[in-house]
Amino acid sequence: MIRTGDEYRTSLADGREVWMNGEKVKDVCAHPQLKPVIDVRARIYDMQHDPSTKDQTTYKENGEDFAIGLRLPYERKDWEDKRKAVDLVMHDIGGIVTRVGDETIGEMWSLWDGKEILNEIDPRFAENIEKHIHTAIKLDPFHVSANTDPKGDRSKAPQDQDPDMLVHVVKETDAGIVIRGAKYETAASYSNQAFLKPTIANWGNSELSDYALGCIVKMNAPGVKHICRTGFAGRAPNADYPLSNKVDEIDTLMILDDVLIPWEDILFYQHTRAASFIRATLHRYSAFPFVQRTLSYADLIIGAALWNVKQTGLDKQQAVQEKLSELAVWREGIDAFLTASIATAEESPNGLLMPNQSMLMSGRVHALSNLPKMMHTARELCGGQICVTPDAATFSAPDTKPWMDKFYTINDNWIADDRRKLLGLARDLLNSDYAGHRLTFQLFAQSAPFAQLGAVYRNFDWDGPLEFAHKAANLSENVYGVGKEKN
Repeated sequence: MIRTGDEYRTSLADGREVWMNGEKVKDVCAHPQLKPVIDVRARIYDMQHDPSTKDQTTYKENGEDFAIGLRLPYERKDWEDKRKAVDLVMHDIGGIVTRVGDETIGEMWSLWDGKEILNEIDPRFAENIEKHIHTAIKLDPFHVSANTDPKGDRSKAPQDQDPDMLVHVVKETDAGIVIRGAKYETAASYSNQAFLKPTIANWGNSELSDYALGCIVKMNAPGVKHICRTGFAGRAPNADYPLSNKVDEIDTLMILDDVLIPWEDILFYQHTRAASFIRATLHRYSAFPFVQRTLSYADLIIGAALWNVKQTGLDKQQAVQEKLSELAVWREGIDAFLTASIATAEESPNGLLMPNQSMLMSGRVHALSNLPKMMHTARELCGGQICVTPDAATFSAPDTKPWMDKFYTINDNWIADDRRKLLGLARDLLNSDYAGHRLTFQLFAQSAPFAQLGAVYRNFDWDGPLEFAHKAANLSENVYGVGKEKN
């Protein structure tokens, strides 16, 4: 049942309501700012059929092919296969895309791990999540995650302001529940469905809340409206901005204007314990492909910086080598955390194999907290020409080409046009509007930095250091906090 790129494009012609720049989009697949990234997602689908990539992007079960990214992980090889597939995709498309489905299906696996909690609320909810996981594997939809609400005034409870600032249930019907509010979600306007869940951290004394909701939302459901940010594609020539014209993932404010959610698509409802559980465990699996994509981003940054110093011979200088080494240490740290999280993987409450949570969450913090510094280090290595170099048209215009050839040609190996292309890549990667957007996205796409550190705190084994220091200091046994049974 694996889809082709054309089948994916056809699925988007479903009457969905999409707006960009204040205008309603008639055909998302043809829109100049949506088409490039839709083509990238379509290519990923086509890689599942391409003889040269099919074996790395799919797996067989009962004689049928399925997408490797959606495969339930039960052993280390499952994660290793997923990792190889992501690397293959990143190199094939020549850029970094984060929201393409394989990284969001893991959030549903996290909820499935809490099926005992769901059974306490209503056994149907546990059945629903299991059904949706297997349906996703079978039908191969583009699945995203609706997580962040507008929130409004955070000093007030949702009920003390416009209640629609957080998605909530407005009524129940025989057919299901009706919800209202809004969510920010990257790629929603060109996906098929979203896993919607709450972002409230403190539920107070409320056991039951109309804001404690997890469900599946179809992107073309009546009442769903997509308000997109302006895309970067097409704003400047491809030759000058090779990344933003191809892999700009469009972010959407998804309006939910009295949307009916059928009972079979409800995963939990009016139970704050389930909402708290999914908030605490949401990225148990999905953090892995997210951090792996940051590793690909690191490789792109290192490659652009290294080529820039090689072309001028600066790579022979010790000061330059030291800065390159800083980039390498950051990159290898990300790789090490990913590798270790699978080498020491743990069985989840539902029997899946989840990456070692302390290693994975620490790796996410390492990758993202160092990203701004590493981007600036790469800027230093690339030099000031990434912000002052004229555009591609200047390099080709008859009146200016001779001057560009003269001042941008370094030697017989590095002619002006290749130098322009490299500087254009570095500018788009490190200095452009797209680069700033990408940096902010990476920092916040899996929750804010404080929440990422909170995940480390919840998953790190504090007992080992406590016991070690307890023994070294020869503390008495009645000291509070020693051993897991006393923590």
